[in-house]
Amino acid sequence: SDRFEIYYDYARKLLEMGKAYITEVPAEEWRRLKNESKATKDRDLPPEEHLERWEKMLSGYYDEGEAVYAVKTDLQHPNPAIRDWAAFRIIKNVEHPRVGDKYIVYPLMNFSVAIDDHELQLTHVLRGKDHLNNTYRQMYLYDYFGWRKPVYIHYGWVTMKNTILKTSVIKEGIKKGIYSGWDDPQLGTLRALRKRGIRPEAIRKYWLQVGLKEVDIEFSWDTLYAYNREIVDPIAPRYFFVWDPIKVKIIGKEKIEGRSPLHPSKAMGFREYNLKEPIEIYLTGNDWKRTEEGELFRLKDLCNVKKIGKHLEYAGNDLAIVKRGAKIIHWVPTEDSVKCVVRMPDGKSMEGYAERAAQKSAGNIVQFERFGFVQLYKKNGEIEGYFAHR
Repeated sequence: SDRFEIYYDYARKLLEMGKAYITEVPAEEWRRLKNESKATKDRDLPPEEHLERWEKMLSGYYDEGEAVYAVKTDLQHPNPAIRDWAAFRIIKNVEHPRVGDKYIVYPLMNFSVAIDDHELQLTHVLRGKDHLNNTYRQMYLYDYFGWRKPVYIHYGWVTMKNTILKTSVIKEGIKKGIYSGWDDPQLGTLRALRKRGIRPEAIRKYWLQVGLKEVDIEFSWDTLYAYNREIVDPIAPRYFFVWDPIKVKIIGKEKIEGRSPLHPSKAMGFREYNLKEPIEIYLTGNDWKRTEEGELFRLKDLCNVKKIGKHLEYAGNDLAIVKRGAKIIHWVPTEDSVKCVVRMPDGKSMEGYAERAAQKSAGNIVQFERFGFVQLYKKNGEIEGYFAHR
């Protein structure tokens, strides 16, 4: 809007060169004639006549729709969309937020963009393939003025299924409380991805791999997650998290000790467990329900237990039971736990308990074992997590 006078100067030059005209023909008739490869009655009037009409446009002589500035192309062009195109139109009784009512003749996109690209000395123009016709229109201006054309690169559409990106929908959703903000994990915004612990390096790697293609593509979340996993897996400490928790007592042992590595392959240290009677732990509800009465299984990195009624009975620490097919279940000590809620991309929340040591990793991404990678944050003395991926 600060460059209107620049556009007006180029508009006059085109009229003087006979490469543009002002038509008083109604819009529908003008389009019909173009589709029939016919010129309007005023298309080939002398440049002086069109320059006079241009001044009338600027002075307010015409009302909206009574005159339109058009750039001449080839009326025989096989693509009707490339034939003579509108470059300026009259807009009255509108208060522009920056220039007020100073101007009533507004440049259209194809004219202003071409002028700007030249003035800014752009060497490469990247745009969606839906703008291919616009590129062909704008190239006429480059030819008329004898300018060197930039390299035009057109890319296809990217479809992101089941992803909310439309800003009007997001704004309305935030207003109604459907989304907590622009970083709600249900959204596909960069803020939401950052909140979930998706690293910028992973996003960059994804798009470098996809490249610029003219064909349409479907965005692959699985591929992005795979790239992110490569980045975060070597640095994410491991912790236990149980959702839909069940409190269970372990009987038959006064004291149980164990330790679990913070990372399976990195020297990050260990989480130490020293459980004393009465020993109580949290298990995930589904794990408890799927365990048969009398079934022998292992609490990960702690001990073997057997389900007896509403309790667990200590059953030693022999790892051989795993080789014989016993399942391994993760758990959280009740005495050393913290409330934790994990926000999922589908809008659901998984509520339960995490190891208290996980608070040390607030602000970073961790792996909740058997659950997935989660970006952690402290909130009111508890932990709030945002699910990244498996």
